[in-house]
Amino acid sequence: MDLARYVVDAVLLEKRSYRDVATAHGVSIGWVAKMLARYHAGGYQALGARSRAAHVIHNRTPIQIEDAVVRLRKQLDDDGLDAGAQTIHYHLTQSGQPGVPSVTTIWRILKRRGFVTPQPQKRPRSSWIRFEARLPNELWQSDVTHWQLADQTTVEIINFIDDHSRLLVASHVVRTATAHTALATFHAAARKYGFPAALLTDNGCVYTAAHRNGRQALESELLALGIVFKHSRPYHPQTCGKVERLHQTLKLFLAKQSAAHTIAALQRQVDRFAAIYNDARPHRSLGPRTPRDVYQTRDKARPTAPKITLANDTRVRHDLVGTNGVITLRYKTKLHHIGIGRDHRGKRVIILRSGQDVRVITPDGDLLRRLTLEANKLYYGTGKPPGPPKGRPLGKKNRATVYDGPTQAFTM
Repeated sequence: MDLARYVVDAVLLEKRSYRDVATAHGVSIGWVAKMLARYHAGGYQALGARSRAAHVIHNRTPIQIEDAVVRLRKQLDDDGLDAGAQTIHYHLTQSGQPGVPSVTTIWRILKRRGFVTPQPQKRPRSSWIRFEARLPNELWQSDVTHWQLADQTTVEIINFIDDHSRLLVASHVVRTATAHTALATFHAAARKYGFPAALLTDNGCVYTAAHRNGRQALESELLALGIVFKHSRPYHPQTCGKVERLHQTLKLFLAKQSAAHTIAALQRQVDRFAAIYNDARPHRSLGPRTPRDVYQTRDKARPTAPKITLANDTRVRHDLVGTNGVITLRYKTKLHHIGIGRDHRGKRVIILRSGQDVRVITPDGDLLRRLTLEANKLYYGTGKPPGPPKGRPLGKKNRATVYDGPTQAFTM
């Protein structure tokens, strides 16, 4: 503005020509004429910088549409549901309202109205590494979360979710989650949706007793049904990220509801959430589809592992054969080393111990080793003579000592 005012004063007060003033200050004659025209129209105040934005935006979203977006945003937020641009676009499309703007336009409306705060410090979505089961019922995830009743009593909610479709197959409120309540919730979900091929959980006592050198009810049941049981890495909840994210959505919804006074009242709220989550709310990772739509459009996976029935005193452990072809098993405070063979190193095995009787099988049910533990014996070789050194062919003498003994069969 200082230069503009100086130019105006030079022409009007000093009576200098447009060309002389423009040449002296390195500006165009047209710019000098423009500043004088502004001065005559509005005085010195009119010489300030002006916005270059268009006075009229012909393709701007009508104000009625913007108001509808804002109303839906507030309604979803009051109900404790996701209220992002994709969700708003889905609901506007389902309502049949004409002229529904794109997801990007809705995001810009929310930003312009102050509902969205940019967060440039967040990791870009392109950097995320995702895993998703290829079919419904190929993998379920389960976890337990906590909530409080109106009198501050803490209760627990057991959730089972389908990894492929994000369908919430079961959500059960209990006073305290136990192995038997988790198993009952699992069977209730299976009666409605069928058994999954695999189940993924954390290492909580509700799901496994491996840290107590024991066997838990759910573990035995899954082995008997031929369902693969997987556990996340300790202190790494990202492995069960889908069910962990479900807990966040569920608690956001419950926080907007009236505090429940009883477990039955809380269960009704959870059931209402499950209906909205499965059938009325599009999941962001699924595009403009609900979990129910995705679950019903594809064939369902089924359990494929061998069915193994265990005795009551059987202990089950999943392990990997070491690089030396040996596995370890602790029994009565002593660590026993059991040779499986270098040909099996790195392979996943299931160790079944019933008293002192030990069986080592593959996940497909093939028996690799069977033996009886002895109190004073800590190493159990394979019973095969050592092979020739690496890189040297078998000679006649070595060929004559190749093990060719009988194999043991394992019937399930």
